[in-house]
Amino acid sequence: MARAPRIKFCGITRLEDAERAVELDAWAVGMILWPGSPRSIRAAQAAEIGAALRRRAEIAGVFVDAHLDHVVRLADQIGLTLIQLHGDEGPAYASEVARRTGAKVIKAARVHDRADVQALRPFQTDFHLLDAYAKGVPGGTGETFAWELARAHPRDRPLILSGGLTSENVGDAIAAVEPYAVDVASGVERAPGIKDHAAMEAFAAAVAATAPDPEPESDSEPEPESGDDLGKTAGKREALPNAREASTTT
Repeated sequence: MARAPRIKFCGITRLEDAERAVELDAWAVGMILWPGSPRSIRAAQAAEIGAALRRRAEIAGVFVDAHLDHVVRLADQIGLTLIQLHGDEGPAYASEVARRTGAKVIKAARVHDRADVQALRPFQTDFHLLDAYAKGVPGGTGETFAWELARAHPRDRPLILSGGLTSENVGDAIAAVEPYAVDVASGVERAPGIKDHAAMEAFAAAVAATAPDPEPESDSEPEPESGDDLGKTAGKREALPNAREASTTT
């Protein structure tokens, strides 16, 4: 892992919470556009947040089995740059969302076992997201899942980890999964849709703490070859490439 994972603060319903997320260097701010969620936001409010954050962070809209025309309309109204599909949408639907909106697409899976992770393989979306499974609930449960199940993901595209993350457990989650990004909603809230800024700060600090230490720079310079060394190499023929290298140059 070359750097700490990026952060997506999700379930945003207030501009002040969105602004604090950006101040904490959030990669993305997520707004839930499924009316069945306690963190749902009206399109007009989402558009206000989208306009304020444009070009400062990815603006994500979360949908659950929505009609394609509805997704396209809200993507344009709000200025979504990311669209998260958190229901039973199929690969063809996901591809059409990308084509008609021009936004990047996240396909989410609710993970109960390895098969749920492997079910993401047909989705040629920009990102995959793993969330915890809860019967009858598409997400936002505040529950974790067995992170070792993420090993079933082929890592053929960036992986986002979600599900019950907090400042207390996100370090362990990152060590286990090594995701591209982490997604948090309930873990930084005072109430559904109302963020606790101190908890957001603690979460961002915990994620930043997982960044690998930079390798120390060497102050020494390579020693020049001696005359004897130069004499040993002078006149030698350059080594021929091996068979594998040769095959790549013909």
